[in-house]
Amino acid sequence: MTSVSRRGALLLPLGLAAFASACAPQDPTMMMPADPSGRADPEQRALLETLQRLNPRPIEALSAAEARRQPSYADAVKVRARELANTNPGRVIGSFEDITISTLPAPLRARLYRPIVAHSRPLPLIVYFHGGGWVIADIETYDFSARALSRLSEALVLSVHYRQGPEFRFPTAHDDANAAYAWAVRNAASLGADPGRIAVAGESAGGNLALNTAILARDTRLPLPRAVAAIYPVAGVDLNTPSYQQFANAKPLNRPAIEWFVRNYTRGPQDLQDPRLDLVGKADLAGLPPVVLVNAEIDPLASDGQRLAEKLRAAGVPVAHRLYPGVTHEFFGADAVLTRAREAQEFVGAEMQRIFAAPAAATAPAPAGRRPMRRPAM
Repeated sequence: MTSVSRRGALLLPLGLAAFASACAPQDPTMMMPADPSGRADPEQRALLETLQRLNPRPIEALSAAEARRQPSYADAVKVRARELANTNPGRVIGSFEDITISTLPAPLRARLYRPIVAHSRPLPLIVYFHGGGWVIADIETYDFSARALSRLSEALVLSVHYRQGPEFRFPTAHDDANAAYAWAVRNAASLGADPGRIAVAGESAGGNLALNTAILARDTRLPLPRAVAAIYPVAGVDLNTPSYQQFANAKPLNRPAIEWFVRNYTRGPQDLQDPRLDLVGKADLAGLPPVVLVNAEIDPLASDGQRLAEKLRAAGVPVAHRLYPGVTHEFFGADAVLTRAREAQEFVGAEMQRIFAAPAAATAPAPAGRRPMRRPAM
């Protein structure tokens, strides 16, 4: 987003009066449209207008601590739902509880969601990683998504909060995700889950963590997850793809925000060469379990989603991929106010149920010398 001071500088040739006018206090809602793309459907546009009324500052102008305190997209969903008098009965689940999982080198906070089911058999388990660019947000911010996954997949969902930058830089969040998955594999039965039916899921930065967790499981002696649900995952490091160019100023996620996340999580430019961040460019994706992939049209990450789907298919990985028009990054958890969010949640839930119901596929061991053997922190 262009700052007021920069606007003033651009208007200097028009004279001092224009410069003074540009620098005068303005209603933030008048500085840029709620939907800079002009492509949001009516429901999404109304939600973006609600977010704009909460007056979040451009994240690139904030410290990480400030960014964590300001209104979020999830806050806008809650406000918009109240305006519509929508209590969203579709999010009803059996129960949830906050727990601490005993991972190393640090214990991690988690929330366990239980669906309402008509039997007492062990349930599938989904280990879920929230978004936030590895810097902001937490379990509560993404509570809506985890509830929907639990209800529609008829599975337990373990939503894990990992350590974040800039306090803990790359690859800390990735290591924490690996440790959380290893913990879930060891403790599935004690949670009431079926150890043979564990999947991973995540949104945005969390989608990247979910994919990398599956890669680590493939490369080690951990059981491979039955599936990966990746919701608009961070999958590449090229900020000049078609969607980055088309939606450079989109809301709630745009190119300046992504650059800010990268600065706050990575240790330097060398980290962008790591296959864990550049999945579409450098990662080996062969041998992964089925991937359920969701993308939003109005999102700088949309092109990387298409590239990821193509690379997975070329590697022989089954992929169910849908791109939802008229909605933005972060739309998945907004089922209280967005029809497209409900459609996407139902798509992911149905795919997860289908995969959990199918016989487990035999996984061939990796050829000797092909992949490094990395043991996760337990």
